[in-house]
Amino acid sequence: MIANDRSASETAASATVLAALHAEAFEAPWDADSLQTLLASPGVFAVAEADGFILVRVVADEAEILTLAVRPAARRAGLGGRLVEAAVVRAAALGVDRMFLEVAEDNQAARTLYARAGFQEAGRRRGYYSRADGSREDALVLALNFPERLP
Repeated sequence: MIANDRSASETAASATVLAALHAEAFEAPWDADSLQTLLASPGVFAVAEADGFILVRVVADEAEILTLAVRPAARRAGLGGRLVEAAVVRAAALGVDRMFLEVAEDNQAARTLYARAGFQEAGRRRGYYSRADGSREDALVLALNFPERLP
């Protein structure tokens, strides 16, 4: 796990690795500077494996999944589910009662992953995502209430 209690040099090194993973996973990736800033922010942690990572921000009793990135070659092998589960366990240990995220409405693979983890639709953000062709895609806001999910 990567948390914001690491040294600046450790955070910078982690951000560089995570940025490379993010670039493989997304059309519009986050750069190392952006990830380094996030990792240094209060309440932010990452759970990472060699082929993917999840970045989460905790504020009070709520958490938000900021991004989940898995290398294309490593998809459909359970890594995304393991990362979500690890993030839920870590957030619960920090006192979180509810976790949120936004997912593109047309991202069926991600929607299936989050549904398997127990997330349910809680809202919609119209035109939230910009596409390379200039079009816009709605984001679905998904939520997981921990008392319903955790023993």
